[in-house]
Amino acid sequence: MPIHKRVNVMKLLSILSDETGSELVEFAFSICIVLACMFGILYVSLALYADHFVANAAKEGARYAMVRGSSWGGSACTSTSAYSCTATNTDVNNFVKSILTPGLADSDLKVNASWPGTTPSGSTCDTTNGDNSPYCVVEVKVSYSFASSLLPFIPEKTLAFSSTSIVPITE
Repeated sequence: MPIHKRVNVMKLLSILSDETGSELVEFAFSICIVLACMFGILYVSLALYADHFVANAAKEGARYAMVRGSSWGGSACTSTSAYSCTATNTDVNNFVKSILTPGLADSDLKVNASWPGTTPSGSTCDTTNGDNSPYCVVEVKVSYSFASSLLPFIPEKTLAFSSTSIVPITE
């Protein structure tokens, strides 16, 4: 074998056995895995955050409606307030949207309050002053559509969280 070909083969072998820059390639692969795990943890945490908010919002909305039944007319009841003295579906909806936490969109939040005219045991209650009379129940349903468009490498999927709270109206 001529000398110049032997030198070229030796250069090729030395280039192939050279490990300079391999740390950069290893770092690129490992940082992709680490970032994917971090964004996955953030996404799951935000989903749990939304689920917790929905459960709490249903309880708070029911409490808001529970203390504002037909017999409620305390000194705090003024016509200049943002809400009427007795709770309506719109008042409960506005109240729940006012406690919406950062990071969640109110366009994905749905609130529905109803007064079925029954007692907690299911029998018909005294609705002399309306369905929101004392000892009748109020039912508040809160739902939230959580979109997974945060991460580009995960297919878009919407998670539907919902919670219902049923409580009797106080005197």
